[in-house]
Amino acid sequence: MSEVHPALILLAGGLFLFCLPTTPRRIVSVCLPALGFLNLLTIADGTLWHITWGGYELTVMRADRLSMLFGYLFHLAAFIGAIYALHLKDRLQIGMGLIYAGSAVGAVFAGDLITLFIFWELLAITSVFLVWARGGERALRSGMRYLVMHIASGLLLLLGAVFYYLNTKSLAFDHIGLNEGHHYLIFFAFGIKCAFPLLHNWLIDAYPESTPVGTVFLSAFTTKAAVYALARGFAGEELLIYIGAIMTIFPIFYAAIENDMRRVLGYSMINQIGFMVAGIGIGGALGINGAVSHAFNDVLFKGLLFMSMGAVLFSTGRINASDLGGLYKSMPWTCACCIIGAASISAVPLFNAFISKSMVMQGVADSGAVAIWLVLLFASAGVLHHAGVKIPFFSFFAHDAGIRCREAPLNMRIAMTISAILCIVIGSYPPLLYNLLPHPVDYVPYTTTHVVLQLQLVFFAVLAFVVLISTSEIDIYLETQKKRGIVGILLLIGKHPPELPGVNLDFDWIYRRALPKSIRAIVRTGGPLVNAFFQNGKALVRKLVMGVQKRHDNRGLFGRSWLSQSNVLLAIIFLAIYLIYYF
Repeated sequence: MSEVHPALILLAGGLFLFCLPTTPRRIVSVCLPALGFLNLLTIADGTLWHITWGGYELTVMRADRLSMLFGYLFHLAAFIGAIYALHLKDRLQIGMGLIYAGSAVGAVFAGDLITLFIFWELLAITSVFLVWARGGERALRSGMRYLVMHIASGLLLLLGAVFYYLNTKSLAFDHIGLNEGHHYLIFFAFGIKCAFPLLHNWLIDAYPESTPVGTVFLSAFTTKAAVYALARGFAGEELLIYIGAIMTIFPIFYAAIENDMRRVLGYSMINQIGFMVAGIGIGGALGINGAVSHAFNDVLFKGLLFMSMGAVLFSTGRINASDLGGLYKSMPWTCACCIIGAASISAVPLFNAFISKSMVMQGVADSGAVAIWLVLLFASAGVLHHAGVKIPFFSFFAHDAGIRCREAPLNMRIAMTISAILCIVIGSYPPLLYNLLPHPVDYVPYTTTHVVLQLQLVFFAVLAFVVLISTSEIDIYLETQKKRGIVGILLLIGKHPPELPGVNLDFDWIYRRALPKSIRAIVRTGGPLVNAFFQNGKALVRKLVMGVQKRHDNRGLFGRSWLSQSNVLLAIIFLAIYLIYYF
């Protein structure tokens, strides 16, 4: 049995990296996840480590098939991220990236709510530096908003843990459910990090403002640790089915009109997490297996897409679709890896998302939730449109923007290649992943029905994209020729949104713009009234004091001598108020 906690190597090693010069730091940064993975292999299933702290029995490590799956995943993600970052001389990004990875590992091996809370907060504190590492006012403000949301998540978790202990006399982190009101505190603590609807803006706000390397790390750990927590604590809760369905739908429309490619991927991430949340809500072996296997695959294909867009940003300094195009000539390797990531996220057969997404869809179908199944089917077509086609098309093809640049650095290409190979290998040989899942797998993805249905979905989604793009191009031509007429009006209906610079209004507009403006308007309008009220109030108080002073020989109300009976009366009055208030 291992005597080293799974998170310790990454946590201590990440701190140690700050002390090393550039070349040794690069070597050690890649070796640390590999060493941590080897340590993980020595941990037996069912291992529990208990300590007593402050009179409480804490389980600082619990190893079972669910936690081990995410442990393997996070070490793999840290390894790929470390390779992707080898070109950096910045100590902050790689050091904090590995400490951040270690915090995620600690969270999934936590066996009690207090240990979970500690690593939960470490996730927030370490990851925000990856946003700030880019520098500039936008990154600073975005990082502060990100930190506020995640600290709020930690406080909800702590408050929920306190009430949970008071009611159960236990801090064990097992199935919690939604049976009591205070359970919702823990539920929404997980929901914030899982990017539930209306709580999702931190992801869209912060991830695109991070560095290319920082975004790769950010995409791998926080949301997946939250998916693990939901699978551990709230599996089978029906509410999660509807939340997951909403998460799969609304990001599609934002991603379709978004110009920033990393924001497109941010919305796409919420869409994919929706499938995981819905699978957890379905529960049972098939639902949980589908959810956690899709989380595993998402780290690979979404990380691959973020890496390819990070490589584009690194090589060109541009990330907006309106500024890109024709990059397949300058960056063919990155283009090929991006296409593999796009095929994977689109659940094309022989790629990894096909085996996990179809498992979730089958679990929903078996539960009898036909409406939810149709929603997820529509969402699958939507993600193929905005991430499967839009990302590679507008980045590497479309119009030639005339950008001629160098291919991504070798280390970036190696990291992308590892992820691309894993996407294909897992998709082609599902038992490689099935053997790691928490429940025995009795599911065959490659049936005629599944394959034909998915190929039809892919075909018609691509056809729709081609038609919409063609319609948009024809409409632009008619606009230039001043020949709109009836044909131009018809072509305007349902055309693909143009890739133009702009700002899309999401829910965060309420607290970033509408609320501050409303408060300022109220202050401007009500300020004179409040000022007049206070001026009149001060004048009234002055008159009362002067009147009291005249009645008491100009010695003032508090300058006179009070009888002991009056003091006793006041004490009785205050005691009565105290007793009424508390009892």
